[in-house]
Parts: sequence; C-alpha cells; structure tokens
Amino acid sequence: MTDPYVVDLGEVDETRVATVGGKGAHLGGLTRIDGIRVPDGFCVTTEAFRRALAEVPSIDERLDELARLNPEDREAIRTLSGRIRAGIEGIAVPGDIAAAITGSLDRFGEDAPYAVRSSATAEDLPTASFAGQQDTYLNVLGPAAVLQHIRRCWASTFTERAVVYRQRNGIDHRTVHMAVVVQRMVFPQASGILFTADPVTGNRKTAIVDAGFGLGEALVSGLVNPDVFTVRDGAVVTRTIAAKERAVHALPDGGTREVTVDPRQRERPALTDEQAVRLVGLGRRVEAHFGRPQDIEWCLVDDGFRIVQSRPITTLFPLPVIEDGDEGTAGEDAEGHDGRTTGGNRVYVSVGHQQMMTDPMKPLGYSMWQLTAMVPMHEAGGRLFVDVTPRLASPTSRDTLLDVMGKGDPLVRDALETVLDRDGFVLPLPDTTPAAPPSTGAPAPIETDPAVVTRLIERSRASIAALERDIRTQKGPALFDFLLEAFEEHKRVLADPLSMRALMAGMDATWWLNERLLEWLGEKNVADTLTLSAPDNITSEMGLALLDVADVIRPLPQVLAFLRDAEHLEDATFLDELARTEGGGEARDAIEAYLDRYGMRCVGEIDITRPRWCERPTTLVPVILDHVRNFGPGAAHQRFEEGRRKARWKEQDVLSRLRALPDGHRKAEETQRMIDRVRTFIGYREYPKYGIVSRYLVYKRALLAEAERLVRDEVLPEKEDAFYLTFRELHEAVRSNRVDERLIQRRKEAFRSYHALTPPRVLTSDGEAVTGAYRRDDVPDGALTGLPVSAGTVEGRARVILDMAEADLEAGDILVTTFTDPSWSPLFVGIAGLVTEVGGLMTHGAVIAREYGLPAVVGVDRATRIIRDGQRIRVHGTDGYVELLP
Repeated sequence: MTDPYVVDLGEVDETRVATVGGKGAHLGGLTRIDGIRVPDGFCVTTEAFRRALAEVPSIDERLDELARLNPEDREAIRTLSGRIRAGIEGIAVPGDIAAAITGSLDRFGEDAPYAVRSSATAEDLPTASFAGQQDTYLNVLGPAAVLQHIRRCWASTFTERAVVYRQRNGIDHRTVHMAVVVQRMVFPQASGILFTADPVTGNRKTAIVDAGFGLGEALVSGLVNPDVFTVRDGAVVTRTIAAKERAVHALPDGGTREVTVDPRQRERPALTDEQAVRLVGLGRRVEAHFGRPQDIEWCLVDDGFRIVQSRPITTLFPLPVIEDGDEGTAGEDAEGHDGRTTGGNRVYVSVGHQQMMTDPMKPLGYSMWQLTAMVPMHEAGGRLFVDVTPRLASPTSRDTLLDVMGKGDPLVRDALETVLDRDGFVLPLPDTTPAAPPSTGAPAPIETDPAVVTRLIERSRASIAALERDIRTQKGPALFDFLLEAFEEHKRVLADPLSMRALMAGMDATWWLNERLLEWLGEKNVADTLTLSAPDNITSEMGLALLDVADVIRPLPQVLAFLRDAEHLEDATFLDELARTEGGGEARDAIEAYLDRYGMRCVGEIDITRPRWCERPTTLVPVILDHVRNFGPGAAHQRFEEGRRKARWKEQDVLSRLRALPDGHRKAEETQRMIDRVRTFIGYREYPKYGIVSRYLVYKRALLAEAERLVRDEVLPEKEDAFYLTFRELHEAVRSNRVDERLIQRRKEAFRSYHALTPPRVLTSDGEAVTGAYRRDDVPDGALTGLPVSAGTVEGRARVILDMAEADLEAGDILVTTFTDPSWSPLFVGIAGLVTEVGGLMTHGAVIAREYGLPAVVGVDRATRIIRDGQRIRVHGTDGYVELLP
C-alpha cells in the first residue's frame, strides 16, 4: 500500500501537483527524462501538511482573519502571518508521519546531508511561478534536523511575501498546501540558472546561462554577479565573465556559509564554453518534456550536471496560436504550451495597439473578433496579432506597410525596421506585380459631398436594424449558423468600397493639410484646429451628450444625493431606484435615452465579453457627477460652437496667409478644397467602430440567452462561464449540452495570468518582443517622448487613471492612462490634455483629442508608471513630448 505521507521522487510526475506540490512534481518529471540526472530524494506529501496544520491551535480562525486583510496592509499581514508560522513551527510532527520520514532517511542514508525544500501546490505553475515565496534549507544533517526543517517549510506557506502574493493574485490561502522535497545534498564546483529562452527579449532560440562557484545561493541571493553565457544554435555567442569574490559552501556540521574566493580564481569562468553548450542541450530536453520554456537550477558535480529544479518562465509573452492549416508557428495554446516554427520565420503586429485595447481578451471575445475581422488574426496571451511576414517580404508591399504603420504608430514601424535589418530573418520574395506609383498624398477618388456620409450612416443603421429583427427568432444551434452568416454581412459592411473611400478621404486630407501647410507656412499640425467640431463624429457627440444628461440632473438635489451614495448603487436595480427619488423619473429618462444611443459602448469594447454601459450603467455615474461639478448649463452646445468658431477662424487665417505667398491663389484654392474635404469626411472616421460595437451588443444578447439556458440545464454554473469558450466551442456546447469544466477552469487561470504580461507591438516567431524607439534628438533631457497627435501645450495636474469608473477629475486636469477607446470620450470634455502609453495619429483617442482641441501625446512608454498621480506635467502636443515639473 502506498504511504500517504512519503513518496519517492521517481514515483511522481507533473500530474501529481496536488500531492507533492509544484517543485516536487517537476522534479519527479525530470527523473523521467533521458539523460537528466536529479539528486535522489522523496517528497513529504500535502496530506502530511494538512494533518500537521490541523494540530495548530485556532488555525481556522486565524486563516479567516488573514483572508480579510487588505494586501496593502503589510504590518497587519506581517503580524498575523508571523503568529501562524510560530504556531506551525511549535507543533510536533505527528508520530506516524515522523516514522515514515525517518524510514525514508534510513533508505537513503540517515547520516547523509540533505536539502530540504518547500513545494507548494500553487508553485512552479505555468500561470504563477511563486519563485522565492517559500523556503529552502541546505546541508541538513540528521533526522531531528530534517524534521525541524520540514516544519519550517510548512510554516513558510505563511511568509509575508507568500501571503501578499496570493492575495494580490486572488488565490485562497486554504487552497494552497505545502509538500516538502527532501533530497540528497550535492556539493558542486559550480552552479547557477539556465533560462531556455531569453527572459528579457523572450527569444525562444536564445538560452541564457548564469554561473558561479559553489552553491547556487550565492547567485540567488545576489551575493555575487554571475558569469553570463548566451547560447544560440549550439554555440556561445556572447559571454561576460564576472569577478566572483564570494561563494557559498557547505559546512561539515551542517548548514552553509559565505567564503572568499581565491583571488587567483575570481575571474576564471565558472563554466567552459563547451560545458555551457552541453548544459543548454540538457535544458532543451527539459523544455521539450514540459512543453514550454524553463527556468532551471543546475549544479556541476565532477563534470556532470545535476538538475535540482525546473519551473516555467511565466514572464514570457506566448507565441501566437496558428490554427490547423495555417502557416507559421504552432504557438502556445491557452494553457501556455509552447510551439515551434513550422513555416519559417514570422513577424506579427499587435491588433490591440491599433484598436486601443491592450488588455487580455477572454476566448469568446477574441474568437468573435477573429470571425468578424477583415484579415486573419492569431491569439497569444489573450491578445490578437496579424502576421505581416508576406507583406514585409515583398518590396512592393513592404514600403506601403511601413508607411501606414509609421503614420499610425512610429514605434511599430521602427520595430519592424529593426527586424528587417537582421540578415536573413525575413527572406525577400520576388515581386510578381508591377510596382505601384509613388504616393503623392492625393485624395481618394470620391466627391466631397456630405450626402455620401449621410448615405453610409443610413446603410449601417438599416443593416443593424435588419440584424436585430432577424435574430429574434433564432435559438439553439440554428443561432450559431445564423450568426456565421451575420458575420459575413458584418464584414461586407466594413469592406464597403464607398465607406473605405470616405475613411481614406478624411485621413488623406488630414495628412495633405499638415504636410503642405508645414511646408508653405511653417506651422505644425494645422489640421488639428481645422477639424474642431467636425460634423457626424459619433464619438465626440457621445461625449457632449453626457453633458446634456448632466444638465438634466444638476438642478435635482435628491437625484444628486442618490448618485453620490455610490456604495448602494447596483446595476440591476439602479434605474428603477433612481426613478423612485424626487425628480428621478426625469433623470432616468435622460440616462435611458443616452443608453439607447450609446449603451453598447464600454472600455475595451472590441471584447464582446466586456460589460456594456447598458449592462453596467453605474459606470457613467462618476463622469456625470464630474460634469455636474465642473460645467454649467448648456456646456455641450457652447463647446461645440466654440470649436466650430476656432476652426472657421483658422481656415480664414490660413487662406489669407497663403494668398500672400508666391502662387498663393493656387495654394489657397487647393487648401480650401482640402479643408472642405477633411470637414466632410473626418467625422465619419469614428462611425464604422460604432457600427461594429452596435452589432456586438446584438450578438452578445443572443449568445447570453443561450448561456442562460445552459445554466438552467446545469451545464454551466454561471452564464459568464461561456466567455471562456471560443465561439465554436460554445456552439458545440449548445449542440451537445455538454461542457468541459476543466477547460473553463484552465482558461480562467490563464486569463488571470495574462494580465501580468505586457503585449509587444511587434512579436517574432522566435518569441522576441521587439520594442521600437522614436530616435529623436529634439526632446529636452528628462522629458518623455511620444507621438504628437493634437497640437498645443498645456500644463496641469496629472491624473493617472486606469479605470474609467474610478475617474475623479477637475477642470484643468491632464488625463494619463494606458490607452483610450471611444468609451473614454465622456472624460475628454472635462480635461485639459491627454497622455497615453498606446496610440497613433488616427486612433480614437487622438481623433477625439483633436476634435475637442486637447493637447495630446500618445505612445509614451511606461507613462502610467513614470508619471505620479497628482504630479504637475507639461504636455507638448505639437512636438510630442511630456515634461515632468517640480
């Protein structure tokens, strides 16, 4: 009969995490890999931990108290976790458990030195490594000492850093159990860390070896700088040999100590190049076994390597998933399994950086976007990417792609050029089509006629109305067949040639005006003023319309008191409760009218699973209250008219200055045509996105009805669980009335882990996240560089806001955030400037900033981390940089 408390390492593998924890499971898996040597040992199981924990006085009450603590209250956590640790260390190991442990020590050698190491069930997992969260003890001698250190490992479940880590990652303390690994101690000449992928760039083909003398604790603790070997394609490509003044060695009576390295040996490499390459070869075997890049601890003993730990590198951005039949990389699936290149090197561009939504999406969200997008898109880390390799490989399409990318986001262009500069990464293809004539910035062939925009808007409205009408009778599997046909109509509307020409006409006219007027008048970004209060801009209208809602609410004191009592606002009952307050009926009507027109919007709206304003109307309450406080009656009309006056004045100013130039009448006539053109079409730039999200609300309501049926049939516990299935998987669930609950749980864990990943603008099939640079020398020292998207300069208080629902803005504030999409537009009417980490010249935040005349700089790397909330800053929207003021 298998002992419930002790199990040999050779008897477990990575499927036994619940029994032996992450470290023990990985070590057991390592013992099964051909050519990998692991020091002998055994695991004290989580069942032994549960038995021991039950012996601790008042443990249940203390765990309940711990769960209630705020993760930021470090002093309270430090005190309570210390009491729990003391209680665990103070108990005696139950007799039958102690007997099983000492029996195993007899088998391996009672008097031998051991390493005693914590192995938690939430440790060394693909989604959370927990590296360094629990304790390890080296060179432990004798059964009594081993038992004592096992208790210490159990207690390390509740170190302050482990408790805070779990609470910040939403992990219940009661669900984490501690096993302990006991292994025969090895005394290496050298030791260190092997990363089978570059942990900084993410490149899967490059391995990094850190090496030092003696035990690895000298490196882990930061006592010494390691030798660093970079290995690629079976050779050391770079090496840095450190001066290693200290090392950690074992003591004869147990434990370890720091020692001084002989001065004659300090600059001797801890490994030879041949040994580093051989070590990486072993690491590739380990990586292949576990299916993803690994962070491996190793020891060199008598010219042979021992592997003492391996865990996933959780900080790497996953590779794009390529569906069967597609070319490119196999990618990593939703559980993080790493793929390899099957179709040559590939280059991917982030969709999220184009769509202003770099947060991870749930599977239903990204699969719906894939099904309704105009080009193939591939998922990685909950984000979507487009494979641009074929366009980069063709000289004809390459220049066009770089030009378009550069106008949208210079960092993407620079990243792509960085990849192109690498010999042989993107192999050129012969051009099979005639070279296109060089771009002259000429407008698209469409008449400057406002009726064109009116006709396009009516077409879109009619198509959405037909969708709403026809979907009402669809349910069950038939709904999914209907939706697949609806997606084709969706794409047909997006690809309408007239719509595309109207979009390009507005953008081309913007670029023409900025380029020509800079050349002729020496003035930058003139189109920013000329496009103020342009007609038919659905997104700017949305922002101004909420000012009208505030006008209704401002004179209603009972309504204002109700809205300010935010703790009692519940989305499901909000509008009904509002109507029961004095004056609430009028307020409800105003909010409902707003939601009827704009309720399909929300932050991150390209993800269909995100709650829409009509589903969560309380999201708008802080913005309405800000508008009540910061504006007077009629502000929407006043702001629109003020913008129109500024645009008209600028038009007259530009034309009069042009007429005074040589050949001025011709220049003025051309400019007048372009001004008319940009004001006719630039507002339409926002309408196709409005049409998309309008359709998305219709799709979502139909799919949620199916999810609710699955809940009634007890197939799904909650309707939102459907969000963790792709569209096709949900279709199958509805057809079969069955769902793989383990798949949904894995998807939830993966989704949580994706929030910790920063999506790159450009990603290669080697896994390298390529970061572009502005490469400018006209920015003051200490200033943050970005892309100028809306002219002007403004100084004010920075408000760093990551969640629109938590906005608390005053007049003159400058909004600093990661990204903005159309849902942020109601905030724009109350700010003086904008700074974002993500964005381009024609993305939504830039368009609306210009529409409202706000100086704006986007694409400012790490802006939300460098700029402090409340700090005074100066935004140079014309020149594209942000100054941090004292």
